[in-house]
Amino acid sequence: MLYKDLSEKQEQIGSAIVNAAFKIHKALGPGLLGKIYEICMAHELRKAGFKVRRQVDVPIEYDGIQFDEGLRLDLLVDDFVVVEIKSVELVNPVWEAQIISHLKLTGLELGYLINFNIPLIKKGIRRFRN
Repeated sequence: MLYKDLSEKQEQIGSAIVNAAFKIHKALGPGLLGKIYEICMAHELRKAGFKVRRQVDVPIEYDGIQFDEGLRLDLLVDDFVVVEIKSVELVNPVWEAQIISHLKLTGLELGYLINFNIPLIKKGIRRFRN
């Protein structure tokens, strides 16, 4: 699949997300609840000048009906980039499929799945494109 180039804004957000993950992981280390990392990520990204919304409900349309249940994004940065936060020993492959579905259903192009419960954070950051 060929991707169109991401905008400069999307690349800036992506860079800020990765930098924030490194900073938080260095300060707090692994082993805390995902919600703690989520709050810290939102804080760091806001400090960097981005608009961040947490626990964003996204309505889903199917066969002429619309419902709000079932799709909630951990973080939405500047209405451009989805960030899903985990703090688990092993990443379940269904979470990778989930973030791809989140991107398709929102029409967004870029998303990150970050697992903080890992000794080296660079191995816990996955970038996804729609």
